[in-house]
Amino acid sequence: MINLLKTGLLLTGLTLLMVFIGNLIGGQSGIIIALLFAGLMNLGSYWFSDKLVLAMTGAKPISEQEAPELYQMVREMTHRATMPMPRLYLIPEEQPNAFATGRNPQVGVVGITQGLLRLMDREEVRGVIAHELAHIKNRDTLIMAVAATIAGAISALAHMFYYATLLFGSRDQNGRNPLAALALVIVAPIAAMIIQMAISRSREYEADKIGAEIAGTPIGLASALRKLEAYAQRIPMEHAQPATAHMYIANPLSGGGLMNLFSTHPPVKERVRRLEAMMGARPW
Repeated sequence: MINLLKTGLLLTGLTLLMVFIGNLIGGQSGIIIALLFAGLMNLGSYWFSDKLVLAMTGAKPISEQEAPELYQMVREMTHRATMPMPRLYLIPEEQPNAFATGRNPQVGVVGITQGLLRLMDREEVRGVIAHELAHIKNRDTLIMAVAATIAGAISALAHMFYYATLLFGSRDQNGRNPLAALALVIVAPIAAMIIQMAISRSREYEADKIGAEIAGTPIGLASALRKLEAYAQRIPMEHAQPATAHMYIANPLSGGGLMNLFSTHPPVKERVRRLEAMMGARPW
């Protein structure tokens, strides 16, 4: 409940930032334009985000004939979670990883890399897929698509304001200051990105918790997270992009130092610590 409230507040923050930029561009009319712009982008994201992500990652559908044990595992967990069976896709990548997409549980998709099936044992694969099922059940796939879309809209509107200032005004003519506009172009996207990352981190913690319950134990997911972090540093993901990195269970774009400050994922050590605390909290 706390994570859901936090997510709502952060999404509200993104929207207010977008409205603020719209007001700078054109007052009340600018606010309306900003909201319409974001609305159109979110509509496109709502209907087409899953298709775009699958195309960007090169994922291909897996049939039950090709992976009967995988289907049996997923079907058992969806029954436990009282949710529809998602479509399963295989991502042609050697780095072990997985993501979920789809605007609602009825059209949910779980994509897993071939490296995940090759390098993880059954309980670890079960834990990872349970985590992704939790994202679908919690509708995080839609929340994150909306957050990414609004963040993109903020960046686009900030650039529109900057170019409008250069073309049509200066402080002496109509109150627009090119230097202030340039600062906005730099600061607004960073602020939007930080809010988007905070939303992503809160949803990851919740998906870990619900995923452990769907799997029936936190042990497999905790073990998988340790391995996922290690493999991400050793095996590059060829088709990984910043636009889709937040969707994976572990950040496929491995980095250290300052990169960790801008990670869409919580620290693995903290995620594992919380899962281990769940193990001792009640019998599984």
